[in-house]
Amino acid sequence: MPAPRPWKLSEVSYGHVKQSQYEVAVLPLGATEPHNLHLPYGTDDYEGTQIGEKICEAAHAQGAKVILLPTVPYGTETNMREFPLAMNLDPSTLYAVVTDLIASLVQSGIKKVVLLNSHGGNEMKPLLRELYGKTEAQVFLCNWFKAFTNEEYFSIFKHMEDHAGEMETSMILAYRPELVAKRPDGSLDADSGATRPMQFEALEKGWVSITRPWHLLTTNSGSGHPHEASAEKGEQLMQLLVNRLAPFLVQLSDAKLDDAFPFILDDPS
Repeated sequence: MPAPRPWKLSEVSYGHVKQSQYEVAVLPLGATEPHNLHLPYGTDDYEGTQIGEKICEAAHAQGAKVILLPTVPYGTETNMREFPLAMNLDPSTLYAVVTDLIASLVQSGIKKVVLLNSHGGNEMKPLLRELYGKTEAQVFLCNWFKAFTNEEYFSIFKHMEDHAGEMETSMILAYRPELVAKRPDGSLDADSGATRPMQFEALEKGWVSITRPWHLLTTNSGSGHPHEASAEKGEQLMQLLVNRLAPFLVQLSDAKLDDAFPFILDDPS
């Protein structure tokens, strides 16, 4: 049996924790929702957990005093309410849950918190604004699906991702392949991921936005072409994320909290 990973809270004992000093806590935020016909309801949960594990493992190996918390498996699903078992937390409820968890971290002496968000419906930036000045914690938000440039994205993938498309399918093929539904010929048991156009150019171009009702937008909840996904592409994306985010965790762990944090103090000379 593998040994407990010292940077993963769910695997270590109180005996280990009380002798350890942590500077940074990483809290992945997932969701439970349909992802086309072929991906599991826990796709966002699995992605957040796997990415959290990989970046914390790399950061720990470089000396970071980091602890990975269990992934919150539920998120905001108000626009998927017509799909069965899309398990919703209203934004105000999700904010209350995360606020309480941050308070628990502060109580434990951890004042650097990274929210590793794995679900587009979890709009967390308003919570950071609300918490500013009200908590001792310095709270950072990483939407991992935005942690790369378009050029980097298209060096790996052919089709733009929205939901259960090429990127997400590649991630699950790489790290939870047994959960991907396939047809007898080995192809994905998925539709094309096509979406229904809207009446107004302003909505199509993004000049004006709405909360998209996914039962009208999509056929089977998938938005994005999944059929050219591969495990290799998922592994390439993971390496990009590790290279980008693990050094940040190391730097954050080493950083001292002061009145100007996270800005650089002016040189008095």
